[in-house]
Amino acid sequence: MGRLFSLIIIAGLAYGGLYVYYGVAVKQEVEQAMADRGLTALEVERIDYTPLAPLSTRATVSADVTYRGAEATVELRLTGHPLFSDELRMELDGLQALRLRIGSGD
Repeated sequence: MGRLFSLIIIAGLAYGGLYVYYGVAVKQEVEQAMADRGLTALEVERIDYTPLAPLSTRATVSADVTYRGAEATVELRLTGHPLFSDELRMELDGLQALRLRIGSGD
């Protein structure tokens, strides 16, 4: 019983590390893709994905981005895996929300 519990704990820690590292890798890929298109001022604030996304080669990812006072949430479809695949293809699935700040920020 103790070995099974230890195995479950080790598997949980390994998956937790994979989950966190997946988010970091996807964020870097989104930033790099935008920089390649000339949007170097674009900042990726947050990446959201399903709990099973790190285990598949197809995932839908939501990215919160800011660009010169405008904030947007975009849906991206990923084909490939940012950690285990040689090639990762990213497609824009849709714009979820667009927020503009108008006025001076002191």
